[in-house]
This record gives sequence, C-alpha cells and structure tokens, in this order.
Amino acid sequence: MKQAIKIYFADFWPGLDFQNNFITNALSTRYEVIIDPDPDYLFHSSFGNKHFKYTNCIKIYYTGENDVPDFNLSDYAIGFHYIDFEDRYFRLPLFVLYQGYENITSKWVDKEAALNRKFCNFVYSNNKAASPMRETFFHQLSKYKKVDAGGRFLNNIGSPVSDKRAFIRDYKFTIAFENSCVSGYTTEKILDPMLVDSIPIYWGNPQVGMDFNKESFICVNDYESIDQAIEEVIRLDKDDDAYIRKLSFPWMTPENVNHVKMSQLNDFLEHIIEQPIENAVRTTPYGFSKRYWEKQSLISKVNNNIVRRFLKF
Repeated sequence: MKQAIKIYFADFWPGLDFQNNFITNALSTRYEVIIDPDPDYLFHSSFGNKHFKYTNCIKIYYTGENDVPDFNLSDYAIGFHYIDFEDRYFRLPLFVLYQGYENITSKWVDKEAALNRKFCNFVYSNNKAASPMRETFFHQLSKYKKVDAGGRFLNNIGSPVSDKRAFIRDYKFTIAFENSCVSGYTTEKILDPMLVDSIPIYWGNPQVGMDFNKESFICVNDYESIDQAIEEVIRLDKDDDAYIRKLSFPWMTPENVNHVKMSQLNDFLEHIIEQPIENAVRTTPYGFSKRYWEKQSLISKVNNNIVRRFLKF
C-alpha cells in the first residue's frame, strides 16, 4: 500500500491541473497523492505570492522562468540554473517537460526534402521584457532574405499560425532566441525546430552545449557579432552539402542525454518526502531570516494592493 501524502499548489500559471501535471504524476508513481489546501508539501511558482500564507509546511519552489530560486523563502527548489546547494535543488529545464522530447535522440534526414524548403522563420507572440537581441537579429537576417514571421510579433505573413511546429517544419532554419541570456536557461525555443528537423539559430543559455549537441545548430552566443553568425547562416544556406552535414549531426550526444533525466526528479522528490517532515525543513524562522521573510511578505502585500487599486480604474 502506497504512503499517502498531502500536497497543494500555489502561484502557478492559470489553468494548472492539480491532479494531472508533471509533479503530481511523478509523485503518484510512489505515493498516494492527496490534493489538500492544508498540505504537508506546498509546490509554488513565480506567478503570485499566495505562498506567503503557508507557514506550516514544506515549501518547494518551481520555476520555468529565468528567475533564481530564493532559498530564504523555500526549503527546496526546481529550476534552470546550474546550482549545487546541498540537497535543496534540482535542475529541470523546461524543454524536458515538452511533448516529443523523449524522441529527440532519433533522427533521419531526407536530403531532398530538407533542402526543398523555405529559408527561415521567426515565431514569437510578443517581445515584452525580451532582450532586443531577438528583434535585432530578425531584422539583420531579413536583409539577406525574407524571414517569415508567423507569430503575433512582427507578423509578416498575414496572420499568426495556429500550429507552430507544423509551420516551422517547412523551413531550413528557425530563429530560436530565448528572451534573455542566462546560464542554464534553455527552454522549448530550441526544441521545437529540432523536433521537425529545422536547424535552430539559437541564442540564450551560454552553456547550452550541456543540454544539446552544438554541432547540430548555430549558436549565436559563440560568435563575436551578429554579423558573423549571419554569415554562417548564409554560408549554410548557399552550400547544400554543408547544410546537410550540419543537419545530420545528432541533436543530443550521450552526455547530453544523461545530463537531465525525469527519473532524477522522482529521486529528488522522494528524498524530501522520505524524511520526517520536521527533518525536511531547510528554512528557519529565526534570526535575520525572520526579518527577511517578513520584509518580502510585506512587499508582496504592497504590490498586491497596488495591482488591485489599478484594476479599479
């Protein structure tokens, strides 16, 4: 009979299914999971501050964004960064959770079909809070050939596409820029083109080679300038043999595959839960930590009041 555990979720993105998500599903392989608003284990994220209301449980932070977990507020964390912090952190890049990731190691290139495609695409819904690098690169590359922008941002094909992967499948290259350059921050931006054999033109995580084989895509981070990266894109576009050689490299090496595994998430969570709850606590309500927690809680309340005030107008 499985051990029963009480968990709950706070501050996640709208629409999260508490009963069916990667955390609940991982825990359900080993435990009887009970969703309870008075939990023993609270999973919280970066889309709010309701977690401050929970003071009598183990708090585990999850982020799919480029923020750094605050271990003063959470006992444990799951995120992007390369952090080695005792037993309190597990790195789980967002792309690992995306449908199709499990098939990324298999690759077969149809040379004729790969070459008989349009040049390059750019699919983004907006540019809010994003580095200007993304828009700059789009405009610079467009001076060589038209880059089809199929998202809402900079759309130049008439309307946004309904199926991103179906759209980018028809292109030799895909601009796959993150919203920022942060070590460890690798998202689905690079995975989407890989799943349809379109060479990613990537910019973002400077250590992306730990996640994917850098021989298989163009890593703009590695070039001294945007112009140099564009020169490489143009070279591959004009040289069919060079393009096919590039496309033929596996997206991941054995080292990449072993770097992050979902089974490791199960082990991380099990380590937390198998301890007596009083032993699993890693934060403290004493000393300066108490003042820090109170300060952050107050800031949260002030920000929420400001938001509510503006919503009235």
